[in-house]
Amino acid sequence: MILSAKQTKCLDLLEDKITTEILFGGGAGGGKSIVGCYFILKCAMKYPGTRWVIGRNSLKTLKETTLNTLFQVMKAQGVKVNLHYRYNDNRSIILFKNGSEILLKDLGFYPSDPDFDELGSLEITGAFVDECNQIVQKAWKVLKSRIRYKLDEYGLIPKIVGTCNPSKGWVYTDFFKPFVNKVLSAGKAFIQALVGDNPYISKHYKENLLSLDKATKERLLHGNWDYDDDPTVLCSYDAICDCFTNDHVKGGGNKRVSADLAMQGRDKFIAGVWEGGICKVAIDQPKSTGKSIQDDLQALITKHNIGRSNVIADSDGMGSYLSSYLSGIKEFHGNATANNAAYANLKSECAYKLAEKINKREIKIICTEDQKQCIIDELGCLKSDDVDADEKKKRIIKKNEMKELLSRSPDYLDMLIMGMFFEVKLPPADCTIVRSSPQRKPTYGKYFEGKR
Repeated sequence: MILSAKQTKCLDLLEDKITTEILFGGGAGGGKSIVGCYFILKCAMKYPGTRWVIGRNSLKTLKETTLNTLFQVMKAQGVKVNLHYRYNDNRSIILFKNGSEILLKDLGFYPSDPDFDELGSLEITGAFVDECNQIVQKAWKVLKSRIRYKLDEYGLIPKIVGTCNPSKGWVYTDFFKPFVNKVLSAGKAFIQALVGDNPYISKHYKENLLSLDKATKERLLHGNWDYDDDPTVLCSYDAICDCFTNDHVKGGGNKRVSADLAMQGRDKFIAGVWEGGICKVAIDQPKSTGKSIQDDLQALITKHNIGRSNVIADSDGMGSYLSSYLSGIKEFHGNATANNAAYANLKSECAYKLAEKINKREIKIICTEDQKQCIIDELGCLKSDDVDADEKKKRIIKKNEMKELLSRSPDYLDMLIMGMFFEVKLPPADCTIVRSSPQRKPTYGKYFEGKR
């Protein structure tokens, strides 16, 4: 198998005694996945009884793409099924004759396992994450923490390699930007590989890249990490990042709460406490019963001395029944008529207001590092539905489209958007406070008793 100069450089770093984290990315056609697969295969066969991971955001996608690349590398190296290895599709594992294993892992973020406890029992020797920009940073960190199996026995050090195309997110802030500024942490390395660095790529591949739209061509062909953003994106990336360091933003006025609600198995329960332009993520729960949501929200507003009329929760699903138990809170109806006729609905109006304040550096968000990365990713999905439709009302893309981009629900974003409810100054007709009546028997009461 003939390797390019960039691929060889990456493998040199993977075999040194210094580098522990490597990002091999920068453009399409640079032979990135091949290097990751070759590294894992070589190590599995060289060191008997070791255990390696190949991961991706989706196991289904991994098996349809990265696994095929691994099989191609095996073929090129003369590694044959049933002779040198066996593949168990049901267990998603490759077993080698020498006792080594390659585990295929789904590294997607799921509310049911926000801390990636499923990886907690692993002991591995090394890992390769394909399209690592598609996973959350915590998945990368947890996987890296599991690299310890038989390292001392073979005199190895922990190694994790990721591949990706230019993307804004944690790979940009953790690898690319520090690399450009020459402040990349010790033990980390970044290698940019473009289609021109791969002399063995088909000429038709480059021709296809040349036919792409300008922004995509900048990313995939030229490897431009600071490409002109999608014109439909409402917040600039720099403004989004500044949300966490806007120390000039001051609190003041009435404190408020915005909450995105979720029962067990549905997204996440997120609540933020607002004071002026400062929003602190105060509740972040992957699983919640109706009763626990009621109790936790009540405890939050009591702790911060917040009146119920300054609390807003989404009206979808169980949210529409919460007002029966916490009388006086406001319900957020995303499809309600906007205050400003320029917007298609209330949610779009609030979303545009959020983007406006973010771009003006008028919002500061207080949260954990893990929450920060999720929020950055979600704000990057805050997009206009049709940037060229000047005569249409302004509307953001649907939540399902955001889920497709994120591979999860934009729960933090929903909470932030609802926080703008108090900023758009809705008329009384759209500010209905739903109060429970002594004669009214609450609907879906079983949810709030913790029962299904």
